[in-house]
Amino acid sequence: MSNTIYRLGTANMYDNALRNLGARQTSLSNLQENLTSGKRVVRASDDPVSAAQAERAINRLSRIQTEQRALETQRNAIAQAESSLGDAVDLIQKFRELVVNAGDGTLTPNDRTTIANQLQGLREQLVEVANRKDTNGIPLLGALGSALAPFLGPMSSSPDYSFAGLPGQGASSGVTIPGTLDGDATFMFDPQRDGVYTAGVSTIPTGRALNTSAIKPVDTSLVTGDNYTITFSAVGPGATPGTTTATYTITNTTTGAVSPPVVVPDFPSDKPMSVSVTGIPGLQFDIKGTPANGDTITLKPSPSMFSTMDAAINGLRFSPDSNAAAQVVGQALGNMDIGLERIHNMRGYAGELLNRADRITGDQDKRSIQLEGDRSRAEDLDMIKGISDFQNQQVGYEAALKSYAQVQKLSLFNFIG
Repeated sequence: MSNTIYRLGTANMYDNALRNLGARQTSLSNLQENLTSGKRVVRASDDPVSAAQAERAINRLSRIQTEQRALETQRNAIAQAESSLGDAVDLIQKFRELVVNAGDGTLTPNDRTTIANQLQGLREQLVEVANRKDTNGIPLLGALGSALAPFLGPMSSSPDYSFAGLPGQGASSGVTIPGTLDGDATFMFDPQRDGVYTAGVSTIPTGRALNTSAIKPVDTSLVTGDNYTITFSAVGPGATPGTTTATYTITNTTTGAVSPPVVVPDFPSDKPMSVSVTGIPGLQFDIKGTPANGDTITLKPSPSMFSTMDAAINGLRFSPDSNAAAQVVGQALGNMDIGLERIHNMRGYAGELLNRADRITGDQDKRSIQLEGDRSRAEDLDMIKGISDFQNQQVGYEAALKSYAQVQKLSLFNFIG
């Protein structure tokens, strides 16, 4: 009976020893795996809560990386658009310098034609710049969506330049910026927004001059966008000897409305007239020179910067004399100044978008650092503690193996002895 009990106790001790060795080996293996991976939580079963926190942080980090890749694409597109606007400004400045040179009263018609040919080349380059695309083939100035070439030249269906797209500027979000700029607001003119008008003077005989200043918008909310004609009449001696008087009427050629006659204050007969016209809603300009009965001045809105440039090119190419050339030059310079202001405004907006992209990148970097810290706290292993635990477990496992080996040295001869 006693021998049976002894055998049962020995078998139980044997099982316990093996179970203890297996547990120690499993623990040592787990610690070794943790050290190798550098993680405290290798599988979700190790710590479900920490594993969920780490997975959430990893997903958010992945989303930030995706948003940053999209932002870099947008940043590159806006940088290209800003550079294109800089090229446009340079071309318009060169155009402007040539127009100023064309206003020299000593130039011949052939000289002005030569300058017009140069201006034609600059205008063609500007259209190419305005229709530039990014590396993905998307127009840089496509606004909210446009054709592959947003700016279309005069065609049979459209006698002037047009923007083949949906005007407007895309909005930014907390993690993105627009990938395009509003080309319509950059190069196209709106009478109610910009008040850009071009004035033309009827043919004036040699020896007499009649010109207008650039049309100045004084209240764009009042601008109608209609066409107007100013006709002079009753030009003759004034009430005072040695003076001249004149009368003009303003006709809205779009609606047919005719204003009451306006009498010009008497001016010296040996000096040119200078009168300020304020009878056109929202616009103001001066008329200078010596008018005659039947002289007319026409006003019509300019649809775009390209239209202004074409008007200057054609006006200089076909100007019969210096008076007509001076009129063309004055109108072109005034309208190009308004167009340059719009381009500068859009270029400044592009610069702000690039600054916003930098701020977004900085914010995303901070979020990434925070999320990486959350992930590390949830699953990473404290290497010093891990190495210490591994060494302790290794020493314990070796001691258990040696103890088991000593116990298992028992044999039948040891038992008999």
